[in-house]
Amino acid sequence: MLKPSIGPLRASDLAAVIRLDARLTGRRKPAYWKTLFREFVAAGRSSSRVGLAARDGASLSGYLLGEVRAFEFGSAPCGWIFAVGVDPDQAHHGIGSALVADAGRRFARAGVSTVRTMVGRNDVSMLAFFRSNGFVGGSFTQLELALEPAPGRR
Repeated sequence: MLKPSIGPLRASDLAAVIRLDARLTGRRKPAYWKTLFREFVAAGRSSSRVGLAARDGASLSGYLLGEVRAFEFGSAPCGWIFAVGVDPDQAHHGIGSALVADAGRRFARAGVSTVRTMVGRNDVSMLAFFRSNGFVGGSFTQLELALEPAPGRR
């Protein structure tokens, strides 16, 4: 397998990202991805937003989206990776790690020194992936509250 090229996501990658995400998550979310692409790709480049594609020739083999955020509970500005996916047929070939490394370089150029993400505690493969790329438990603890469904929204 050749090393994939890493570069910016393009508007033409939308359908491939939707397909790959559906394959990885088991759910098609075209409206979600269209919104993200509008914000991260079509609106132009911003040093605070990272939208990356890994390409093996003409085909998309992986993607990553993240942004610099500075508003969560007194947190200093940091990079946040909130979406990453690699074609399962091409997993374990360093594609995800290459995407994370490129995102880290872009975040550093944007002036931040920390990158964060959030992973489900039972998602062992994603935890292992991020840990193998140097991520450790951070200084914040994520908390949540389960809400009752709103009337009429069951």
